[in-house]
Amino acid sequence: MTAPRKSDFPLIDVRQHLETGPIVLVTSAWKGESNIMTMGWHMMMQFDPALFGCYIWSGNHSYELIRNSQECVINVPTLELADQVVAVGNSTGSDVDKFGEFGLTATAATRVAAPLIAECYASFECHLYDSKLIGDYGLFIWEVVKAHVDRSVEQPRTLHYRGGGQFMVAGETLDFRQQFRPQNL
Repeated sequence: MTAPRKSDFPLIDVRQHLETGPIVLVTSAWKGESNIMTMGWHMMMQFDPALFGCYIWSGNHSYELIRNSQECVINVPTLELADQVVAVGNSTGSDVDKFGEFGLTATAATRVAAPLIAECYASFECHLYDSKLIGDYGLFIWEVVKAHVDRSVEQPRTLHYRGGGQFMVAGETLDFRQQFRPQNL
């Protein structure tokens, strides 16, 4: 393999190469109001308990619903929902009922008040685990308390934001389980 030719790159666009997790739709509910927001800034932080971190801007309509309820659902859409993902991300819940407007079905969660999105192949109910970084950085740390996954979806075609209105779609799965040997580091 020939080494790639690298050149200087704008720092503001670094996310195009580092932000490769799937786009998620975050649902929230507080005092009879529910909302959906599109999110790309998130990460798994720990496996047991399952901790998930995400950035939520304080100016986002969902921020106060999530901050007050201290819970949410992380829903994972696939390519079939690309139009809804973009539409949800380009609208505000203070102006529109995103479930009704974009044809998404709210279904009851079992451990939180926020709804699941029926059309998403996976939904993860979360309780706020650590709030220390919310004020300074908008970083919420969640514990996933219930997981719902359609196991018939073997290779989900998830969306991954590249910035500037561009998305990639997850592709082929490579299976290296036979060669994988966990090491003590």
